[in-house]
Amino acid sequence: MPVAVRFAPSPTGYIHIGNARTALYNWLYAKQHGGEFILRFDDTDQARSKTEYAEAIVRDLEWLGIRPDRIEYQSKRFPIYDAAVAKLKDAGLLYACYETAEELERKRKLRLARRLPPVYGRDALKLSHEERAALEADGRTPHWRFLLPNFESDPFETRRTEIHWDDVVRGHQTVDLASMSDPVLVREDGTYLYTLPSVVDDIEMGISHVIRGDDHVTNTGAQIALFHALGEEAPDFGHHNLLTTASGEGLSKRTGALSLGSLRERGFEPMAAASLAILIGSSESVSAVRSMDALQEQFDPANASKSSAKFDPEELTALNRTLVHQLEFADVRDRLQALGIEGEKAEAFWQVIRGNLDFVPDAGAWWQIVTDGPMRDGEAELTGEDLDYARQAFDSAPAGPWDGTTWKLWTDQLKADTGRKGRNLFMPLRIAITGRTSGPEMSDLLPLIGPEGIAARRP
Repeated sequence: MPVAVRFAPSPTGYIHIGNARTALYNWLYAKQHGGEFILRFDDTDQARSKTEYAEAIVRDLEWLGIRPDRIEYQSKRFPIYDAAVAKLKDAGLLYACYETAEELERKRKLRLARRLPPVYGRDALKLSHEERAALEADGRTPHWRFLLPNFESDPFETRRTEIHWDDVVRGHQTVDLASMSDPVLVREDGTYLYTLPSVVDDIEMGISHVIRGDDHVTNTGAQIALFHALGEEAPDFGHHNLLTTASGEGLSKRTGALSLGSLRERGFEPMAAASLAILIGSSESVSAVRSMDALQEQFDPANASKSSAKFDPEELTALNRTLVHQLEFADVRDRLQALGIEGEKAEAFWQVIRGNLDFVPDAGAWWQIVTDGPMRDGEAELTGEDLDYARQAFDSAPAGPWDGTTWKLWTDQLKADTGRKGRNLFMPLRIAITGRTSGPEMSDLLPLIGPEGIAARRP
């Protein structure tokens, strides 16, 4: 069977780096096996699903380097789900339940008090036709549960029923269906929960591998049973560990924390996000991988740990810094032009400045320093003896033309004339010229600024 995978986000918010982890696991797995990657929007919740979120998800995936082979929308496939429901009802595998949420919670607490597993007791199966009619006459609308095959003949006498699969990520897995409640597939209002559309679409779209977060491990057993109830074999499954903050908190689309859109707007390189999303929480060291092809060669889903993948956002910045320092001028030419950095000095400027940047957009501030003058943002000011020294130094600046040796010639002469050395020799000049206490080598900056530019900066 050819490899086909799917990434199935709900368009109810902006996807974050944790969602990117799942998307990349599927994308890289498909690329390694010459397979198909389907972006399938789980938009059956039409009240909360928004077109703007779906469009943003497509943009975010494209920014990462993921271009789906197909895009599908579950909201356009309701007739297929209706047919599956009818098939399950005809087989006696989908049954109507009338309990309210409050009644179910009371039953759950009662079972816990009796030291019984808090699973649904299938009470609705005991209702007579007359009792069901009375409930409906009283205004009750049923929700529908899938009858798990965890019994021999009497559904009220469950027995251990193991579902096994060889997980692409976690290895051999076992789930006991007797430990689970029959899952609700259809709500009281007739809308579908995640499980039924997901399984039906996986069948219809020929999905060979379902790769997702390990919060789905337990319900995989029920889903495999549903595949079989619909007369199909289940695909292979893989469950990767979830990405969390350093404190162990999960990420949420609704809060917008670490959304891919916000990372892009802040100037992160897509490969910084991709490198962290794939390598964190694995046996591989987290390093900045320069291309998706290289990441594909490094990717092995079995390397993922079984514990959550905790990360500090500063790790992402560190990866970004490494990638920026490796970027050639041709890689960033268009982005620099958008910042106003162009002309005959642009390439030499990038070579000088890139080693001091965390983000490419930060180059804009240094371009202003080179072309317009020192930053006057209060970071550093010259006073007293340092101010007098800087003025003396500017008066004795070497004549042009300037090259990479000019800074050393200038400071050697100043050292001989003033007796200053070390930080006292260099720092007042750096502050006068750039307005900053750190940055690129002054020997590299001086030729970019030139004699006239330096003379105009005399404090």
